Amino acid sequence: MKIYQQHDWPQTLEEAIAIQEKLRNQTITEDKLPETIKYVAGVDMGFEADGTISHAAVAVLSFPDLQIVETAVARRPTSFPYIPGFLSFREIPAVLDALEKVKILPDIILCDGQGIAHPRRLGIASHLGLLIDMPTIGVAKSLLIGKYDEVPETKGSWQPLIHKGETIGAVLRTRTGVKPLYISSGHRISLPTAIDYVLRCTTKYRLPETTRIADKLASSR
Repeated sequence: MKIYQQHDWPQTLEEAIAIQEKLRNQTITEDKLPETIKYVAGVDMGFEADGTISHAAVAVLSFPDLQIVETAVARRPTSFPYIPGFLSFREIPAVLDALEKVKILPDIILCDGQGIAHPRRLGIASHLGLLIDMPTIGVAKSLLIGKYDEVPETKGSWQPLIHKGETIGAVLRTRTGVKPLYISSGHRISLPTAIDYVLRCTTKYRLPETTRIADKLASSR
């Protein structure tokens, strides 16, 4: 896994903000995808030893049949505190370690977290996508910023997520009668395409299979 965008990992909140401000305008929110999508992946994080050890997991699935073809996990000391809006600095170093272990490179990565649905438009999905120059989608279980209208109860229904007059994502019902997910472009993918792939990766659960399997791996000891 090649790292295309290099920066030092910050030690302070001020350094982290400066990195986000520098990178925020580099994200691409239009489709720059491979011609054929053969593999999709999910990345997720867990923490051990009272948060001092980061445990990252990657699950690569075939597409469109969503069969597991490869998984990888990585652990490293946690180097940044938990601060909402700055999770990428806490989580990405271990995620990169796990991605370096996979031999089958995915065409799209679904991240457990935000893409551009972020105060500085650089959530973990956007940050990771820029670092590795790959299409990424933010698939968050909770709202970070923005407002939206009520989402109909049926699977596939969605409403735009709006912040400061800008559509930054979608609130998507992935299962009828179940809480929606918060979808946003990470890098090299448009919002409509991101919604489409999240739904195509979702079977009978709330989470897409990529995220669900990575979540299980990240939670295992």
